[in-house]
Amino acid sequence: MNTASLRAALLMTTLLGALPAFAAAPAGTTCAALKDFRLAGYAIEVTKAEEMAAGPAAAPPGAPPGPPVTLPAHCRVEGTIDKRVGRGGKPYAIGFAVSLPAEWNGRFLFQGGGGLNGTLAPPVGGQFAGDSSALARGFAVASTDSGHRGTGFDASFLDDQQSALNFLYQANAKVTVVAKEIVARRYGRGPQHAYFVGCSTGGREAMMMSQRFPDFYDGIVAGAPAMRTSYSNLALRWGSTALNGIAPKDDQGRLQTRLALSDADRKLVIDGILASCDALDGQKDGLIFATRSCRFDPAVLACKGAKAEGCLSAAQVAPVSTAMAGPKTAEGRQVYPGFYYDTGIANTRGLPGMLAGPMIPEGTPAGATMDVDAADAAAHDGRAMLGDTNAWTNLSGFQGRGGKLIFVHGVSDPWFSAQDTVQYYEKLERDTGAAPVTGWSRLFLVPGMGHCSGGDRTLDRFNMLDAIVSWVEQKRAPDQIVSTGATLPGVSRPLCPWPAHAQYNGSGDANLAASYSCRE
Repeated sequence: MNTASLRAALLMTTLLGALPAFAAAPAGTTCAALKDFRLAGYAIEVTKAEEMAAGPAAAPPGAPPGPPVTLPAHCRVEGTIDKRVGRGGKPYAIGFAVSLPAEWNGRFLFQGGGGLNGTLAPPVGGQFAGDSSALARGFAVASTDSGHRGTGFDASFLDDQQSALNFLYQANAKVTVVAKEIVARRYGRGPQHAYFVGCSTGGREAMMMSQRFPDFYDGIVAGAPAMRTSYSNLALRWGSTALNGIAPKDDQGRLQTRLALSDADRKLVIDGILASCDALDGQKDGLIFATRSCRFDPAVLACKGAKAEGCLSAAQVAPVSTAMAGPKTAEGRQVYPGFYYDTGIANTRGLPGMLAGPMIPEGTPAGATMDVDAADAAAHDGRAMLGDTNAWTNLSGFQGRGGKLIFVHGVSDPWFSAQDTVQYYEKLERDTGAAPVTGWSRLFLVPGMGHCSGGDRTLDRFNMLDAIVSWVEQKRAPDQIVSTGATLPGVSRPLCPWPAHAQYNGSGDANLAASYSCRE
């Protein structure tokens, strides 16, 4: 370990060790004085340290509809770490931002990123926080661009080794150390508890913290983790390729993947799923909570003869089954899990569902067959495997020091299969050696929800932040979490820890969560 790493490790030991009581905390520093913040072993440049007045917060892109959120007065600190010139003469730096509320509750939260990062999102902490935000609740909140700047899905920064490492986990680790010290300077004491919350790339980052830095965070929420992107992309290409087998062609001979199934055909599939699985939770409400018990087979929709209204042709049934089953090699080895049959798999608005051919844009030349063996080999190359977090299932250090870990995943997520997260979760108990795993980690599936939020019919508003705080600080494990959603006003349901699901009690208002219990 080099000198800088040793300093960082010692600093983290100090910050996360025995913390002083609030009453004995020394006076902190002013916001403006943080412009001169420095930390031994870190090349830091603070570019902003300003007091921010209380006011409304802009909703982040892709956030589900909800009431407006007002942020409290706070000090905003922004800066960079390790500014340098990288491969090809390209400039790099780890950008970071920290929000320090005037009325601090003693807690610190790291806000996970999204996509390929590359932008410095305002540190608010609104993900999975219900109708408020971590900052509005009094948390000090940090965010980072993970070490590069860019937009969209431009992955050229991965050509630079250090930039790739920063994106994968090092930037979050460095910003954690720096941000916690900024918090300590501001308030005169370090955080009493530290939390990490993120979804997609932020969910992968959350997993990285539990796996590689088990002492950094007391509570972690990992949503729809992008833990095996090379394989999840393979699964999407697999599904699109299956649909290409029945897709029509345009005038130039290009396959129109999204037209492989008509709107009526997709509705037929969803109606078939509901007929098979909706009532398993005791209530026909268009929501499938008994995910594990759903055994829908598209073959029940096959026409007896020629294609007709109200049934699928034999040529359509096989691609639907194939797409949902996930990619397999020529020998039948499953290389990525399949997808659950759920009500959002045929969505064509917003993020398309699995049966809308989301990976093959309209008019793109594409074949109707796929060499999974070759794709599997390509997914194992060095660059693709850099972000693989699926193999790290021994979290004995994190669990041993009392860490708590919550997973949440939309059942209709087309980018990352909820089945992959379920499989990872079920490996934790085996490899961590802590029985039962529910004593320190829990998984919640959200019916109808797509990637991190959204869906035509779903309850995608819930408060995982309060749940993880209560578990860490009051030892109250989340036995259920109430969910609501803009698509179903007046409706609520409990989200239950896997493998349990919400089951109607047989009496009471079927629209309200109080009328349901968590059962296996």
